[in-house]
Amino acid sequence: MEKTLDRATTVRWRNAVFAIFFATGLGFAAWAARLPRVRDVLDASSATMGLLVLFLAIGSIVGLLASSHVISRIGSQRTIAVFFAVMALGMVVAGVGVALGSFVVIAAGLVLSGAGQGATDVSMNLNGAVAERALGQTVMPLFHAFFSLGTVAGAGLGALAERLAVSVTTQMVVLAVLLLALVLVSLRWTQSERVLEHTEAEPGPTSWRERLAVWGTPTTWLIGLVVLGMALAEGSANDWVALAVVDGYGVTNEVGGVALVVFVTAMTVGRVAGVPLLDRLGRVVVVRATAVLAAFGLALTIFAPSVPLAFVGIALWGLGSSLGFPVGMSAAADDPRHAAARVSAVATIGYCAFLVGPPVIGFVGEAVGVLRALLVVLVLVAVAGLVAPALRAPDERR
Repeated sequence: MEKTLDRATTVRWRNAVFAIFFATGLGFAAWAARLPRVRDVLDASSATMGLLVLFLAIGSIVGLLASSHVISRIGSQRTIAVFFAVMALGMVVAGVGVALGSFVVIAAGLVLSGAGQGATDVSMNLNGAVAERALGQTVMPLFHAFFSLGTVAGAGLGALAERLAVSVTTQMVVLAVLLLALVLVSLRWTQSERVLEHTEAEPGPTSWRERLAVWGTPTTWLIGLVVLGMALAEGSANDWVALAVVDGYGVTNEVGGVALVVFVTAMTVGRVAGVPLLDRLGRVVVVRATAVLAAFGLALTIFAPSVPLAFVGIALWGLGSSLGFPVGMSAAADDPRHAAARVSAVATIGYCAFLVGPPVIGFVGEAVGVLRALLVVLVLVAVAGLVAPALRAPDERR
């Protein structure tokens, strides 16, 4: 039997993880919001800016892949502390690089920031999944909702800093210090991912080879397929929905921007509203239903005869895409022995969709238009719905 914690302790733990997710989202978006200023400082082309994004992606993949091995050595709490500090250092280095007008320094900062965020992401998802188990109720979608709120806050702060003519360097340094302080203080209220394990539990993998072995299991890949489809649904909307509406329906750029707001709002609502549904109906039923909703929303977005109907489709697309990724993280952590390695693997699959999927949509869009290119996303969302039984919780299998 697992150890139990009192309600007050688990609630403090949950709230601390909320803060960590929020801080991570804010740090990510605060930099992204200043990219136009960075481009102007460097007088960079779109290709050069794309290369900077690639350095961030490389760092993220390194952090994701290394995370399970680090967690096995020092635990998720210390991994969050160390790698959020790496992320904060990367923000400072990138900010200094902007002040120097140095592409190389900015790139180095983004590699550090990406690696820090990648490892922090796996660690906070793992710690959050154990907090969820300690509470005995679904909260993972709420953790991801706080990440979304953090991105909104970060984008808003970036826009405000631009309006007030605050330099990128000043913004990055101040935010790095404040966010690191918030995370370190929040960690005081978290618990180890091992806190629920009973003393005679079978030990988890101890070597690199054993931890990498989770990549060869059907469970990892089936959960990964769900996360892949839903991550692509989210990432493609963030990058392409505005342009797809503008090009596909002939509306203004302002209306295209509203389309993205509709999607993000619907996704956030879905993550909050989905919690009681998951507790009542279970993971498989809810994720399969939301996959159908996302697929229908995508089809309506692509083929709607009018702009208002397309916006209805975008809202359904956002609602339907909201739960697959966070529920996948919970499912990956169901087996305590392999939780760190499997969360790392599934998160890597999901973030590959975030990083690789949108460019693929762009290439396909060159041939058939961005709106029709979204059919690729629809197919993968349908696959995610078909393999949703892989998400079944242990208590649903009895």
